[in-house]
Amino acid sequence: MNEANDLYEHKYSADRFRDELAEIHLSLTDEQVKKFMLTYEMLVETNKVMNLTAITDFDDVITKHFIDSLSLVRIKKIRDELVNRKDLKVIDMGTGAGFPGIPLAIVFPNVKFVLVDALMKRVKYLTALIEKINLTNVTVLQKRAEDIGRDPMHREQYDIAVSRAVANLSPLCEYCLPLVKVNGDFIAYKSNKAEEEIATSRRAISTLGGKIAGIETFLMNNPSDNEKIERNLIDIKKVKKIPATYPRKAGTPTKKPL
Repeated sequence: MNEANDLYEHKYSADRFRDELAEIHLSLTDEQVKKFMLTYEMLVETNKVMNLTAITDFDDVITKHFIDSLSLVRIKKIRDELVNRKDLKVIDMGTGAGFPGIPLAIVFPNVKFVLVDALMKRVKYLTALIEKINLTNVTVLQKRAEDIGRDPMHREQYDIAVSRAVANLSPLCEYCLPLVKVNGDFIAYKSNKAEEEIATSRRAISTLGGKIAGIETFLMNNPSDNEKIERNLIDIKKVKKIPATYPRKAGTPTKKPL
């Protein structure tokens, strides 16, 4: 039995996690698996006093948080960049409990990740988590999306922006595309109805300098039953600079989407 499983055999096994990782062609060291197990442990313990997630069952967290976060590697060009580039910078907007940023940072220690959330209590949780699992490639910031998008330290400074379960695609583009370099990518994690969201967001995508580069659709296991869950990764390529008027002031992108 490997070190990570041996450490936690009295609570849970990482075997199914490794099986699901194999399905997306990822393999981890024992130390990386241990970081995931510690992340799970701290997530459920903190969730008792802070609302981080409605998903706390071990198998559900493995699939619906960890594996789902890592599904980004299903996009081949993004996977190649994560694996091969040493100067890659990724920003996770509205990271919440740290998804997808924390799982990606564990698997790709060569990549620099910035996790952004508006709530200080989540930022404090994430800061404590990255210290506990010794992640040296992650920075956590408390910022509103509209504010960080105007900050010269962050505007158009990232190769990839990711966001998962945050908002509809139109305001999400206004939050994320200002942070992406020209020729970089914004990847939106979505469930079903991705085509509908794209159809209602085409004006926003174009106005904000983006172009749909592709949609990766796949089915994910649901540990709670035998049904599969449809997931979509919408890849929006940043093809030109964004007008200085965007993002608009706080609250506007959601109340008055483009």
